[in-house]
Amino acid sequence: MFTFLAAVALLIGGYVIYGAFVEKVFGVDEKRATPATTMADGVDFVPLEWKRIFLIQLLNIAGLGPIFGAVMGALWGPVSLLWIVFGCIFAGAVHDYFSGMLSLRHKGASVSELVGFYLGDTTKQVMRVFSVVLLVLVGTVFIMGPAGLLARLTGESFTRANWIWVIVAYYVLATMLPIDKLIAKIYPIFGLALLFMAIGIGGATLWGHLSGTFAIPEITLANLHPRNLPLWPLMFITIACGAISGFHATQSPMMARTMTNEKYGHRVFYGAMIAEGFIALIWATIAFTFFGSTGELAAGLGRLGAAAGVVHHMSVELLGVVGGALAVLGVVAAPITSGDTAFRSARLTIADAFKINQVPIINRIAISLPLFAVGVALTFIDFAIIWRYFAWSNQTLAMIMLWAAAVYLKKMGKLHWVSTVPATFMTAVSVTYILQAPEGFQLATSISYPVGAVAAILALAYFMYAKFAPMALEPALGATGPKPPSQLC
Repeated sequence: MFTFLAAVALLIGGYVIYGAFVEKVFGVDEKRATPATTMADGVDFVPLEWKRIFLIQLLNIAGLGPIFGAVMGALWGPVSLLWIVFGCIFAGAVHDYFSGMLSLRHKGASVSELVGFYLGDTTKQVMRVFSVVLLVLVGTVFIMGPAGLLARLTGESFTRANWIWVIVAYYVLATMLPIDKLIAKIYPIFGLALLFMAIGIGGATLWGHLSGTFAIPEITLANLHPRNLPLWPLMFITIACGAISGFHATQSPMMARTMTNEKYGHRVFYGAMIAEGFIALIWATIAFTFFGSTGELAAGLGRLGAAAGVVHHMSVELLGVVGGALAVLGVVAAPITSGDTAFRSARLTIADAFKINQVPIINRIAISLPLFAVGVALTFIDFAIIWRYFAWSNQTLAMIMLWAAAVYLKKMGKLHWVSTVPATFMTAVSVTYILQAPEGFQLATSISYPVGAVAAILALAYFMYAKFAPMALEPALGATGPKPPSQLC
């Protein structure tokens, strides 16, 4: 139990100490006007209270990652907690903070525009396509997943196909309506439910340990995976959202467009990632604790219907009927609230790329409907193979965003190592994984390991010796704000 409590303490300490340090490195200006006030348009640029923004950000970035990813990552044993804790503090939260704060400084620009500005036009064009495809893929899968779970509850009275259309209809509304009309009203409720669910499971876990029902194991660096799958880099890809996720860089700019003061960045961007790490920490701990061993956890995953079945089973056993209801709420609400903002972010990315004003509803419809048409069409395709690429693509996007932040810090003459170190690490993770993964080049670890390490070293060397023109201030960039009334049609 000491390991679990120490991990919680480290996350809290990381937020307070290292989060404040990262904020100081960035250099917050509390008197600087934000896009929410200078570009308010009543649609995407809408001033919101920071507490509400925090809960929306948490739901935007959480999805199923901190629950399902943590449960699957627990197959490697307690060592997975190290990646969740230190990954969150030094990589994930740093990544989310800079993706949000740079967007705040660049008129709410999308991640593709930010990356393109700091890493070049070619990268920008690639990132525009890459991010939109990634977002539509995420949105589509987060249609299919919740629809399947809800169909299991309703049976033949309301089929999976019926639920798909219900979810798509909600996604259309959430994507096109002003952010304060729907998302800002219901997300905080679901965000609180997700946190209470995790706290309830965490409390039940501690009580089970203290009462002797089961014992929370202490940390070990041993690889306890039942199939002896290599810890490096598979565990770092599997847990993903519980430690660091490139998908978050597509979500943070949406909140940057609603923030009224730069001082809230630490609480919202860094803090939401730490909160997600806390959720992942709880689910990973209970996963290898509840079943007694990673071998039994693997058997449970097979017997109960993958991660969704395991989460529901543990919740009911630990919290009773109420726990089961909370599990369903969390498992269904989390992906839905990430799916709708995935499509919304795709709309904003396209609007940024083509400078399309989003105040007129017709412009939002023109961008959104084709995205949904593609999304619905993709629900009829087997995503078993494609979705595996998402895990790698997700971490690769995080790597790219971290390098962009490192370039920004270097150009501004600030301490770039807060971003350079995790960027180098994630370069090694991404390159090594795609070289050895079944969906990648399927090379032996004797090749993938050294090549991944060399790729990371070369990336670092290039960054250190490249000449970047210094900047005194961030230039205007990105999002299309409101225009004079005569230009709104």
